[in-house]
Amino acid sequence: MSSNLNADLWIRNYHPGAAGSTQLVCLPHAGGSASFYFPVSQAMSPAVDVLAIQYPGRQDRRSEPSVQDLHVLARQIFTVLRPRTDRPMALFGHSMGASLAFEVARLLETEAGVVPRRLFASGRRAPSTHRDERVHLMDDQGVIDELRKLNGTGGGMLADDEMIRLILPAVRADYTAAETYRASSGGPLSCPITVFTGSDDPKVSLDEARSWQAHTTADFDFRAFPGGHFFLTQHQAGVLGVMKEQLTSGRPVPSAR
Repeated sequence: MSSNLNADLWIRNYHPGAAGSTQLVCLPHAGGSASFYFPVSQAMSPAVDVLAIQYPGRQDRRSEPSVQDLHVLARQIFTVLRPRTDRPMALFGHSMGASLAFEVARLLETEAGVVPRRLFASGRRAPSTHRDERVHLMDDQGVIDELRKLNGTGGGMLADDEMIRLILPAVRADYTAAETYRASSGGPLSCPITVFTGSDDPKVSLDEARSWQAHTTADFDFRAFPGGHFFLTQHQAGVLGVMKEQLTSGRPVPSAR
């Protein structure tokens, strides 16, 4: 487990937003890295200040051990973000990142008294639902086959043996964290939730995605797009359009107290 909570290691602010703009904390999928959100940062700035999170164990942090417990990772990210809660904050996560965003949002509400402007959960079933998934127990080839099936990592990368050896430890750790995750105890969030899902995602049924509604006492918005687990790559403009509108509409932010 990484204990280094230097914000400069964790947060990538590729295109700083305008003064006073909402901070959008973006959490990568299993095997993903902060650079996945470079196009999101580019498209949302300066209206939204995108903070892409870099997990330990990848890219410039690959010498650090990856975190295999999603709750541990959520608390580390919360600790890094807490000094920034003097400005409005929202969270976006795709796949494993959505579960992580939910847990970070809960810590913000319960321990910092901060209600995020909105939680955007993409490509992930609700925390209250469960599947018996065991990709993290497969051999290396099984993990690689799963990545190819979901098409979340460039084919060129998966064809490069040296690159595969570099990313597999982080991928396996992320799958361990995602597949052993169970939601923390507690009531629903006070922040609104918007859910994005692919209509043909093999990892998330439409009912599992709609079940996120039970996890908020505020507004709930559900958007299904054609495509599979990484529908985001085909529908970036549509997804970001919804997010920008919801983060810049000027609606009041609820209070945690």
